[in-house]
Amino acid sequence: MSNLKQDIAEKIAQTILTVYPDAQGLPEDLSGLLEVPPDPKMGDYAFPCFKLSRVLRKGPPVIAQSLAEAFEAPDLARAECAGGYLNFFLNRGNFAKNTLDAVLSAGDGWGAGEEGAGKTICLDYSSINIAKRFHIGHLSTTVLGNSLRKIFDFLGYKTVSINHLGDWGTQFGKMIAAYKRWGDKETVEKGGVDEMTRLYVRFNEEAAENPALEEEGRAWFKKIEDGDEEALAIFHWFKDVTLKDAMRVYDILGVKFDSYAGESFYADKTAAVVQELSDKGLLKDSDGAKVVDLEEYGMPPCLILKSDGATLYHTRDLAAALYRMNTYHFDQCLYVVAYQQDLHFRQLFKVLELMGYDWAKTKMKHVAFGMVSYEGQALSTRKGVMIYLDELLTKAQEKALAIINEKSPNLENREEVARQVGVGAVVYSTLQNGRIKDIDFRWDSALNFDGETGPYVQYTCARCGSVLRKSPDLSGVTPDYAALDNDEAQQLLLLLSRFPETVRDAADKYEPSFINRAVTDLAKAYNKFYYEHRVLEESDPAGTAARLALTKAVRNVIRTGLSLLGIEAPERM
Repeated sequence: MSNLKQDIAEKIAQTILTVYPDAQGLPEDLSGLLEVPPDPKMGDYAFPCFKLSRVLRKGPPVIAQSLAEAFEAPDLARAECAGGYLNFFLNRGNFAKNTLDAVLSAGDGWGAGEEGAGKTICLDYSSINIAKRFHIGHLSTTVLGNSLRKIFDFLGYKTVSINHLGDWGTQFGKMIAAYKRWGDKETVEKGGVDEMTRLYVRFNEEAAENPALEEEGRAWFKKIEDGDEEALAIFHWFKDVTLKDAMRVYDILGVKFDSYAGESFYADKTAAVVQELSDKGLLKDSDGAKVVDLEEYGMPPCLILKSDGATLYHTRDLAAALYRMNTYHFDQCLYVVAYQQDLHFRQLFKVLELMGYDWAKTKMKHVAFGMVSYEGQALSTRKGVMIYLDELLTKAQEKALAIINEKSPNLENREEVARQVGVGAVVYSTLQNGRIKDIDFRWDSALNFDGETGPYVQYTCARCGSVLRKSPDLSGVTPDYAALDNDEAQQLLLLLSRFPETVRDAADKYEPSFINRAVTDLAKAYNKFYYEHRVLEESDPAGTAARLALTKAVRNVIRTGLSLLGIEAPERM
């Protein structure tokens, strides 16, 4: 099926030229002006004629009335004038047939596209720290980045998912010093990140009493920088232990990366960046440190080298950006990082631009998101309010299993469904609102089967599957689309027809919440249809065939939408 909005827009353009053959200066694409009326009784689409008033030198109501009288597309829609608006009411029978034919022929690919063919998008997200536990503060970046990767894949882009590990700095020298003094291989292997954290905490406590330990830590980090065999062996082992721990969480969430190149990967690439900044006259001295002055652009100086010659985040991020462009030749490079780092990325992009890399202005984007709290409490390591992600996901599955045991005690694969529902609830609640909004994770809302939640949408998808399994064999019956002439069915069809546009809006604005809203609206609309109309009606096989086609289309699109969010859809619940 062609784009419905585009079809209407093209017909409007034809009608304008019929009524006003001398019209000049009309917008090239009228589809962007089409709106969805707040009340379905006002039509399925509305075209505001105000934008045409200056061009046609007539009042919007006059233009709307003249276009309504001349509009001829009975197979598509009828037009009515409403003040300065031209309201369109779709031909319900044709709309139902065309929409369902298109959705069902696409299978799970309704909304997919090839506009990204030949284009590469790098996505930098999750970015966990070595020797630290994976906590709920990493949830947003991880699931938001994962969903964006899936959306861009769906639209034909080549995506490169990058986990820019926090694996550089003096703290790793301290970690090695602590391990050499008080640790052993077997205990660290068994205790994992928790044991490494214990050693690091002990080091800092002991260093408060014995400042000489700080020098010992710096000495070990210097050995890492100099390529000392023993120091590097321990350092890489710490990374392996951390990633092994993190992989458990990534596996539960279904998240994968193409690259784990972190800060340490760029350590030997920063000297060339510093030299280039110097050669281009961008470096200035500031109390012994080296900076790029950004006062002219309303920003503080960008610190490149500390007074002792050590590199910083910006130095390594500059090296990373140049490496990614030279390696992947990206069309976009997205940094899915909390909004508190806005200044950091504005400085980064501006320095790249000053270095002469104009692509930094158009191809690099900070995809910011809000903060996460838990049951009304702000996360704070110092105050002991820190929720580890593996524990959160385990608890989600346990709570989901308890609910399923109560609601569906005879369900065969309850543990598997509990995993899908529990993890899905966490992901859904994280992607439910616009990404810039702060999130307060609460169990009572996340795992509710009746509200706008992941379990509710999953249950509706499973309900559609149940209806289809109970249906008779109607393979030889021609659907009667007049059975879908009711408001409830038409609302579902409109939501289905708009899903491809929603996917593209989500990609354009880096907002998976748009898809979250789309599948939620579909679930709500289907449940209303389900309660208002009998889907399986023995006395009406042709009507039943049409209603089953609608049910199957809804199931497919909800399943597709959930998949784009990184959420599984259980067959039964």
